[in-house]
Amino acid sequence: METRQAVILIKAEDRKGLVSQITGFFFSRDLNIVKCQQYTDPRGNTYYMRLVVELGPETTWRSLDTDFAKFAQDRGLTYRMFDRSEISRIAVLVTKASHCLYDILARAEENTLGGKVVLVVGNHPDLEDVADRFRIPFYCLPVAKGHEKEQESALADLLERERIDLVVLARYMRILSDDFIAKYPQRIINIHHAFLPAFQGGNPYERAWERGVKMIGATAHYATAELDEGPIIEQDVERISHEDGPDDLREIGRDIERRVLSRAVEAHLSHRVIVDGRRTIVFGR
Repeated sequence: METRQAVILIKAEDRKGLVSQITGFFFSRDLNIVKCQQYTDPRGNTYYMRLVVELGPETTWRSLDTDFAKFAQDRGLTYRMFDRSEISRIAVLVTKASHCLYDILARAEENTLGGKVVLVVGNHPDLEDVADRFRIPFYCLPVAKGHEKEQESALADLLERERIDLVVLARYMRILSDDFIAKYPQRIINIHHAFLPAFQGGNPYERAWERGVKMIGATAHYATAELDEGPIIEQDVERISHEDGPDDLREIGRDIERRVLSRAVEAHLSHRVIVDGRRTIVFGR
């Protein structure tokens, strides 16, 4: 029988004896800690921990969660607990750019993403053939001027019907409403080039080239009501030179976006991210 494992993400005010208390909780129940990662922020006096715990044959999820909830309340801990065996259901939202979608679908098919893509939604029909190649259902929900709310309502109904756990914006060129984002707190991941806010609009690489930039990158973050300012999960950059034209910059940028978005999604799905205000603590694999 496969060993069941729980992942517990913990945040607390730092103090002496905290590690001993937390690990002692599991020791007293004869549960094996197979991985322990921790970080202390001295500026905020905050302690963060990620535990992977093997559940004994007689341990139920309900009893563990109930017992740990009381333990956490008595000691002022904030925590989240996850069943490592559960497969998250992912919806990928797209417009016309295919590079991030291809990468997400390929990693999901190779079981390196940590979740299952169950549908792709586009506000244009252009990428239906990409979804078809991976045998993933594609839904086209176009946005008619003056009917944005109806499109978003249809999108929300579709995601609820398919029991979606994570929404990935793979270059989805629509602004989601605050109400929509509120339905998926810390469960919508967006990707964008790192030129923001200096080079906004439809052709940032052309203007970046005109300014002679020497470095380009991408940022993946949780979507919030503040556009492009949610807690950052992953970033990467590459140096460029005067020999790189706007098309070169654009292609390098697309490649960075692919890997940054996939890293962010994998970190979320493997429960390695703790959000604390506008910041994130992202533990390594």
